[in-house]
Amino acid sequence: MSELSAVYLPELTAGRLLGSWRPDVPALLLVVALGGLYGWGVARVRGRGGSWPLARLAAFAGLGLGAIVVATMSGLAVYDRELFWPAAVQNVTLDLLAPLGLALGDPLRLAVEALPEGGAGRLRRVVSGRLVRTLTFPLVSTALVLATELTVYFTPYFATALRVDWLHELMYLHLLAAGCLFILPVLTREQALPAWCTHPVRAALVFLDGIVDALPGMVVMTHGTLIAGAWYLHHAPPWSPDVHHDQQIGGGAMLGIAELAALPFLLAILAQWVRAERAQTAALDRLLDAELAPATPESEPGPAPGLVRPWWETEQSEVAQRVRRQGRDAGQADPYGDL
Repeated sequence: MSELSAVYLPELTAGRLLGSWRPDVPALLLVVALGGLYGWGVARVRGRGGSWPLARLAAFAGLGLGAIVVATMSGLAVYDRELFWPAAVQNVTLDLLAPLGLALGDPLRLAVEALPEGGAGRLRRVVSGRLVRTLTFPLVSTALVLATELTVYFTPYFATALRVDWLHELMYLHLLAAGCLFILPVLTREQALPAWCTHPVRAALVFLDGIVDALPGMVVMTHGTLIAGAWYLHHAPPWSPDVHHDQQIGGGAMLGIAELAALPFLLAILAQWVRAERAQTAALDRLLDAELAPATPESEPGPAPGLVRPWWETEQSEVAQRVRRQGRDAGQADPYGDL
């Protein structure tokens, strides 16, 4: 790259940002693999007579895989070695937006429904294993996301990744995996979190995560020392803003995207909460209806309920006997006639 430092890209405009693309083979292979597996799962579930919501498929493909493609192959990737802010947007997209889209597609539940019984059981055992449970424990996964962002920007990691292509690809995967460790278990319908992580607790965790995710952007935006300063000072094109101002733009973009991503994340949790409450209420209503249903045992034929026999038919007194006798003798005559 140093030999090509005098060859600058044309000035970045909105049109060039939207129209500049370049292939990223490792990212493309990942997208094809994830998309293929997800499509196979949907086809298998539907082939068995089940159904899979179209909205989940759209979220996985559009927001999840789409965010990976945009981050690694769009104008952001074309200009990430010229300016800091496209690289910052790339990283926060892979760390927050792409995992959110993948999680909304609920690939874990899809895998359980698509796999044979034995495969689904093994998958559940892996998810409930000690290592996965530790990594996805809410406070641990939140700390991992924060540590990943801070490590990228405040160690030689990022500056080295700008020079070494394979490390740059590894950084992409690292950011994506860190975000998935927190978001996937929170949104999946599988039991991937401890029992105490009810929907109110998950909503609180998402709110806390929104605050934590805002910290790297704030630190980058206000940090006095340049991040990968030697690289960007040497490769900054003549049309670029001041390198420090470029870093402030990048930190502001990170902060804005983090807060924007927190809103649909929280709304998804609230929607799950509402659906769970409705399902629980419906199940309780069915249980109460079953318990309160009147018993209908077979009974001997007798007088219709609610009808009361006349007193002269039930009493055994002399007067009652006379009334019954006179009624038989008179046929349709009034039994009260001689009284």
